[in-house]
Amino acid sequence: GWEQRLTEPDCWDGIYAIPDQQFWAVRQGLKSQLFHMLRDRLAEQHARNHGSAAHLDRVLRLADPHNPRALTIGFARRFATYKRGTLLFRDPERLAHILHDAKRPVQIIFAGKAHPADNAGKEFIRSIVHHCRQEPFRHHIVFIEDYDMNVARYILQGVDVWLNNPRRKMEASGTSGMKATANGALNMSIPDGWWCEGYDGDNGWNIGRGEDYDDLEFQDRVESESIYEMLEEEVVPVFYNRGSDGVPREWVRRMKHAMRTICPVFNTNRMVQEYTERLYLPVADRAHAFQAENFKRARALQHWKRHIREHWSKVHVVSMGAESSAEILVGEPMPIRAEVHLGPLAPQDVAVEIYCGRTDHRGQVPVGRPVRMAHVQDLGSGNHLFQGSFVPEHTGRHGYSIRVLPNHADLTSCTEMALINWG
Repeated sequence: GWEQRLTEPDCWDGIYAIPDQQFWAVRQGLKSQLFHMLRDRLAEQHARNHGSAAHLDRVLRLADPHNPRALTIGFARRFATYKRGTLLFRDPERLAHILHDAKRPVQIIFAGKAHPADNAGKEFIRSIVHHCRQEPFRHHIVFIEDYDMNVARYILQGVDVWLNNPRRKMEASGTSGMKATANGALNMSIPDGWWCEGYDGDNGWNIGRGEDYDDLEFQDRVESESIYEMLEEEVVPVFYNRGSDGVPREWVRRMKHAMRTICPVFNTNRMVQEYTERLYLPVADRAHAFQAENFKRARALQHWKRHIREHWSKVHVVSMGAESSAEILVGEPMPIRAEVHLGPLAPQDVAVEIYCGRTDHRGQVPVGRPVRMAHVQDLGSGNHLFQGSFVPEHTGRHGYSIRVLPNHADLTSCTEMALINWG
């Protein structure tokens, strides 16, 4: 019943009960199917490109469906430049050394398309195709033309490793890696997109540690070297560490662990369920409530918003300060008070917050968290005293400011009206 229980983590515990030999045999079967597809596609594109029969015979040895032994890495996706499809070729000699180990062979399958207007992406494809046709890569790396959903399906099902090396902070999600895991492949990825949440230290491999670089050339060099090193010292040795029955036990354990930790979380069922429960149903309930009694509640909210906008220019932070000694300890609350002028607005019309966090070299808080302050006293003349505290969770330099936003039970959030005043 797992297909109806995709989002239940306990359901996936059953994957550990599958015998390793059976699990590995299924994976090898999927790999053989991939190689059958590759042989057909390679023969077609070879004929289309007027290649020699001798060269085709050598290329087809890469995709032997009766001997799916070699570690097979897949890189198949849209060829946008930020995805860095050519990063593997940065040090050709080192890559060739990895591929040409007779006892531990490695092969790579590339596939994908660039946007018709993306000339740089098309140039990446041209470069990869050029490498595929040259020694020492011509019998170890292939590029599959005319990438489509069917080709993607076979590659996702059959490869051992799914490679993802985008330039960090540019990967929106990376759903192909999720699909690869659902088919038993292990991800080897830059910590970006979904992999920041999906990687747990044992269900695949991280390329780097999420560092940020100003020098992109230096970044490419560092991260390509990280890929080579990871293949040489971790990925390839684990894959070829076989028992007497030919089953790589540690590799199989990692595959099972990856499926157990990733599949129940990164699937469309869970996504649609969360959208429904956290967004669609609450919005539907809100709509029904607003429509009741001839839109009474909606009219009241609109009247309140008009009142807020009319007087928002009067709102400002008069003063703020911390009530603590010079020494602030991690884990201990730091009390802060703020005097805020609200004019004709009431304290319940606003949310006064401490925005706090660690500071950067400019003394700014690039990534902070808000802490709601409580109304303490009406000081008269439209002035009010608020108090709250934040707890430093790490050592280092910290900063804070006070911000004031509109607050109403019927707002979707305090930022809905796009009004904010900072201390």
